[in-house]
Amino acid sequence: MRIGIIGTGNMADALGGRWAAAGHRVLFGGRSPERARALADRTGQSAGTLRDAAGFGDAVLLALPYDAVAGVLAALGADGGSAARPGARRLHPCRRPRLPAHHRHGTGAARTIADATGARVVKAFNHLPDAVWRRLPPAFAEGPVAVPLCGDDPAALERVATLVRDLGCVPLPVGGLDRAAYLEATTAFLIGLWHSGHDPRSLLPPFEAVTAPDRG
Repeated sequence: MRIGIIGTGNMADALGGRWAAAGHRVLFGGRSPERARALADRTGQSAGTLRDAAGFGDAVLLALPYDAVAGVLAALGADGGSAARPGARRLHPCRRPRLPAHHRHGTGAARTIADATGARVVKAFNHLPDAVWRRLPPAFAEGPVAVPLCGDDPAALERVATLVRDLGCVPLPVGGLDRAAYLEATTAFLIGLWHSGHDPRSLLPPFEAVTAPDRG
């Protein structure tokens, strides 16, 4: 698969490097040509402009902090002429436990970007940091990491599911883009717990405990 990656930070490096190792062709594009070239050289892939990455191939990974998205989309043309690729998807790497303003008005980042570009957006990979995606594979005692996917287009969802499997993870479709805002908010909440030293798993009992009646 041909994958354009918009962004040159840790998430672009981690995911792009893993997909390159899995045999995909990757083109890195960012606001810093030097950083894009460094990523390309390190992974044996290609570098180009933002527009090159947006129009490169079968899927586009938007690996940017949300605060940087508006400027990048404006540079590409907000009508989505570059980003509206078949199977295009986006990533919102949450690094701090805070909610962007659009959540306070009930609109998720994924829906906002889909409306702005016309792209077939799939929300994915935002719930964990780059260190997890660099693992070979991202699996723990409980098994492989599940990756929640939110999207409205079946073909785009399946394309992203393929990329999830190529990381050694399990795709977990959880609904359309109307559900992406919940995923974004949940991610912010989980990051807050992690940063405060709490294990989010302590909030959840085994599945049987919430589905079986208490026999006393």
